[in-house]
Amino acid sequence: MHCASLGEFEQGRPVLEALKAQYPQYQVALSFFSPSGYEIRKNYPQADFVFYLPVDSPKNAKRLLGMLNPQLVLWVKYEYWYYFLTEINKRNIPLLLISGIFRKSQPFFRWYGGLWLKMLACFTRLFVQNQTSVELLESIDVKGYELAGDTRFDRVISVAASSPGIPAIEHWLRGRRALVAGSTWEEDIIELSHFVQKRKDLAFIIAPHEILEENIKKITRVFPQSVLYSRLSQSNPGDGDAHVLIIDNIGMLSVLYRYGEVCFVGGGYSANGVHNVLEAAVYGKPVFFGPEHEKFQETIDLLTCGGAFSPENPLDLEKELSKLFSNKSALDAAGLAAGKYVREKQGATKKILDYIQRNRLLTN
Repeated sequence: MHCASLGEFEQGRPVLEALKAQYPQYQVALSFFSPSGYEIRKNYPQADFVFYLPVDSPKNAKRLLGMLNPQLVLWVKYEYWYYFLTEINKRNIPLLLISGIFRKSQPFFRWYGGLWLKMLACFTRLFVQNQTSVELLESIDVKGYELAGDTRFDRVISVAASSPGIPAIEHWLRGRRALVAGSTWEEDIIELSHFVQKRKDLAFIIAPHEILEENIKKITRVFPQSVLYSRLSQSNPGDGDAHVLIIDNIGMLSVLYRYGEVCFVGGGYSANGVHNVLEAAVYGKPVFFGPEHEKFQETIDLLTCGGAFSPENPLDLEKELSKLFSNKSALDAAGLAAGKYVREKQGATKKILDYIQRNRLLTN
């Protein structure tokens, strides 16, 4: 399975783990392009081999495929490597695109897209996320697709159902109402700062996207009445005097969102674009994020169903947050809409597995 980065890995992960459970005799090779994926998942226990995909060249493609001799290749969402894809096709190895999503601006749909169409033709099956992708593929006469949805829904539902609580967080909260802000960047902290400093009656948990020491120091300067998670102690009641908790480690975010009455997902107030809103919505929480969200179908859907809010500026953000924290019926309605949306979208993993089984791409 090839993934561009960590986000794509999380999309492919439900399929990979389901295949590993059903076909345990197969070894798994997992490749990445980005260090942000490789460095975090290089010790992923379900994979026998984890590595960076070598530079795209005829020699590297032939050598790697010759070494691995894969029975099935999973390509997650996007990032197309010409020589690897064409060599997979030449060897008649089944090649599936997982959670693919297409936009009109992509080269496939441009006059110069001939090379890209050749890469698309290498896939045995394209499992796409939405109807827009279906219509775009139809417009260029591509038929080997299936509208399956996004496997991330299956992943976040699984995580939410199986993740244990965090006693240190629960002790620090002591029953206080909380806002959890995850994957925050500097721009997000600026947007949130006035509301956080104003509402001492609420608890705030902030999990920054980058936990470098300098970044953590910047956040503590904005919120001087705060405590770091690494220094949190159940034996020190003074920690509870701080109404801001800063998470200075990696790997807790998908569990942290359960502790917020309202959740904020970062990235939407910068060119980075909003991060994974489904990790929060799965807990039935209203989700806030900035205006840079147009590339993600789930943000549009959540806004449409009333499970999310995307204020343009700090004033609007503060207004909307205050409204929810003061109006329980509005808070409950937004949370219900968010949770319902996620539950209704599950099932993509099963569709992909059914295809693999039906076509005997792997054997027991």
